[in-house]
Amino acid sequence: MYPKVINVKPTDNYKLILLFDNQEVREFNVEPYLELGIFKELKNRTVFNTVRVSFDTVEWINNADFDPEFLYQKSIKLDNVFKSDNAII
Repeated sequence: MYPKVINVKPTDNYKLILLFDNQEVREFNVEPYLELGIFKELKNRTVFNTVRVSFDTVEWINNADFDPEFLYQKSIKLDNVFKSDNAII
């Protein structure tokens, strides 16, 4: 069973800070995907910042999303990130 995304925070450099249900905080770089299909729309910062948790992954207002297993596998674990009540601070 793969970890599920329970919180997401967008950054200014097209990265997502993700909190998974196993309590790991990981960073996923969206930038390499910004030239592919629906992800091109995410170059617009306003659209990029609409990211939210949807079911067990993330989704944007334009319906772009990533598989949660892909997010986990392609992200980098972050240490020393503060969490409170399943929120990233």
